[in-house]
Amino acid sequence: MKKIKEILRLQKSPYSVGQLSGWLWRALRGNRLQAALNAAVGLASVAVSLAAVWAVQRAIDIAAGAQQGSLYWAVGLMALFTACEFGLGIARVWIKNILGIKAQNHMQQQMLDRLLRSEWRGRERYHSGDVINRLEQDVATVVTFVTETLPGALSVAAMFTGAFAYLLRMDAVLAIITVAMLPVFMLASRIYITRMRKLTRRVRRSDSRVQSLLQETVQNRMLIKTLECDSHIVSRLDSTQSVLRRHVRRRTAFSVMSNLLLNSGFSLGYLVAFLWSALRLQQGTLTFGGMTAFLQLVYRIQSPARDLTRLAPAFVAVFTAAERLMELEEMPQEEHSGGKPMGAPCGVRLEGVNYAYDDGKDNVIDGLSFDFRPGTCTAILGETGAGKTTLIRLILALIRPTAGSIAIYNADESREVSPADRCNFVYVPQGNTLLSGTVRTNLRLAAPAASEQDMLEALHTACADFVEELPDGLDTKVAEGGGGLSEGQAQRIAIARALLRGRSVMLFDEATSALDPATEKQLLENILCNRDKTVIFITHRPAVMDYCDQTLRLT
Repeated sequence: MKKIKEILRLQKSPYSVGQLSGWLWRALRGNRLQAALNAAVGLASVAVSLAAVWAVQRAIDIAAGAQQGSLYWAVGLMALFTACEFGLGIARVWIKNILGIKAQNHMQQQMLDRLLRSEWRGRERYHSGDVINRLEQDVATVVTFVTETLPGALSVAAMFTGAFAYLLRMDAVLAIITVAMLPVFMLASRIYITRMRKLTRRVRRSDSRVQSLLQETVQNRMLIKTLECDSHIVSRLDSTQSVLRRHVRRRTAFSVMSNLLLNSGFSLGYLVAFLWSALRLQQGTLTFGGMTAFLQLVYRIQSPARDLTRLAPAFVAVFTAAERLMELEEMPQEEHSGGKPMGAPCGVRLEGVNYAYDDGKDNVIDGLSFDFRPGTCTAILGETGAGKTTLIRLILALIRPTAGSIAIYNADESREVSPADRCNFVYVPQGNTLLSGTVRTNLRLAAPAASEQDMLEALHTACADFVEELPDGLDTKVAEGGGGLSEGQAQRIAIARALLRGRSVMLFDEATSALDPATEKQLLENILCNRDKTVIFITHRPAVMDYCDQTLRLT
């Protein structure tokens, strides 16, 4: 009894069916062409299929002498309808493969654009592997549903209606008996959806955890090798996968049992139809061609009914996928009305700034007031965890202070910093920040229209002349995470990228940590020689502090 109650209980969801349906409707509006083409091909297939039933019945009755006509013309008509079915099948595959990938790419672009424009909270709610899993698998599930499954449901309804009308004209009793079983299937589908939705949500969550672990492992392969924890990671993966396997096994067992019961009902219905038509054939009230048509029509009524039951897992999957994508969409968006350039040199002024992360009890930044004056160079010092990187994020308006204000100003104006003011900043974070591609593509992230001469000048200022000596120069391949370059080389290319962006406030977070003293000294002299920019360094290096006009020590 407890198990039955668990099956009948509706799994709680953060979204109502109405909210999910509305979201899916908006997704459909962006893919109307493919949905309309799939619906048109499906309806044409229904018409051809029912016409083929009539053609087969006519050919058999002509061959049996129950009807007058040319057998050759009848068979030719069957061949024509068969050719039409082949053509519609090719069209269906073409629409699915060509327009389907286009629709999927479009939705992925929309979701990624929204993610990139969302507020950065300092503590990411979702693991990057989980986000990628949603962008790949959940987007594919939604696109398939709105462009294929829903138009397919229209074809299923048309097939059911057409076959029922045809059978009703031939034998009303059999048609009514065949359709009378549908309410039972609808009730079964309700129970199925309730339980399957819960199981599918567990499977998707477990699948995201597996992908997150795989992604982290590949990204940190060198660390894992040096720690000699290969076996531990593989064991951890097996443990995570075992949870996924358990959920998949439960979902599969439930699905198999459900399908067994439904298919048993369909088989019983087919046997009833066969017996009924055989008795009429024996009594002489039905021709052999009519019996063949009977069985084909019963199949064409049962097949849509079976397809309708298959819609149940499709609805379960798409509702689960929609929930996961809606969670991503609910991430608060930045207020970004376009860039607001400010004439150089600019300064940044902090007054009574407090900040605490969402899960923190104490302020990371507490009552900070400081003036990064225009054209000056400032070193930010402090122990690990003192809030140095947090301060940079506040200046860049990636996060907002819980109290106080941060303003960007020059001789003519002053305003509170916002995402629209990032066009006045350039940031070089700590660590390797090069993307896979080439040196050229990495530099052009900062200035897409930069000429080769512009890039070479920026590289020279960043003491990265070594790029010109490489066999492929600016077109030298860069692997993921700057692979193929030393840490020092990667840092200098990242600094060159920042210089190429050419903004009035430059932020460096331990950006020279991998450089030797002589290279670091030359680099600092190149950057600070004109004093036309406001430069802020997070550093522990004495050489950097020697070049700074002021220091800010965080405690």
